[in-house]
Amino acid sequence: MSPATLAGCGALILWAFLALLSRLAAGIPPLQLTAMGFGIGGAVGLAVVLARGGGAALRQPPIAWAHGVGGLFGYHALYFLAFALAPAVEVNLINYLWPLLIVLLAAPIRGMRLGPARLTGVGLGFAGCALLVGPGASFPPEAIAGFLAALGCAVVWAVYSVTAGLPRLARVPTEAVAGFCLATAALAALLHVVFESTVAPSAGEWLAVLLLGLGPVGAAFFLWDVGMKRGDPRLLGTLAYAVPVASTLLLVAAGEGGFGWRTALATLMVAGGGVVAARAR
Repeated sequence: MSPATLAGCGALILWAFLALLSRLAAGIPPLQLTAMGFGIGGAVGLAVVLARGGGAALRQPPIAWAHGVGGLFGYHALYFLAFALAPAVEVNLINYLWPLLIVLLAAPIRGMRLGPARLTGVGLGFAGCALLVGPGASFPPEAIAGFLAALGCAVVWAVYSVTAGLPRLARVPTEAVAGFCLATAALAALLHVVFESTVAPSAGEWLAVLLLGLGPVGAAFFLWDVGMKRGDPRLLGTLAYAVPVASTLLLVAAGEGGFGWRTALATLMVAGGGVVAARAR
């Protein structure tokens, strides 16, 4: 396995902890949490970029900034909102429809053929999420807004990921991600001041925010960018479907959700659908 592919694997490992850390920091308003996490991740990333003499990479065209900031801000603001409103395990699995949505969107956006195997995988993943929130499922009525937010962040990340391969965006260097993270933090902070009340984090929430900023909303983006551009995207795409399983198990182990037959089956359907879609030729 090449070093670049290993870097991509590192991102997947960090993302497995995103749901748990988000849940541990759920007492912080979503926009405030977005600003804090990306402020830490962006600051550390910028320090590394400048130390390596890569500051020129921050000079990117407006379309690159719109794409980078729009994807990072839109996804994580909705993601943190979903965890604040709905049960963690269900939100986590609905969010992990994004790999399957990438398969669907690759056809109209990048002209890639779908085929029956990919459509089967997508259908299996959607059926798993429907099992979680469909007839017979038990959750508070206000959780519906959280489920919709989770679906929204899946759509945002799928669009962001597919369009990143378009010619005008594929040439954006990895170092530019540091600027996108800081701009995301600034935008979230501005909207937080307008729409939310600031909450003083507890010691545990500060630790969760710090770990978020250093890992899942910091280093993971740089590692994933390297893996996608220089590693083996086929292998990384297949391995990505282990993330919803790992993140769900971490949530359950931390006492943030149950693991009954419905959750277990939905987890297998979401991850299994991804594997079916990824293995299609």
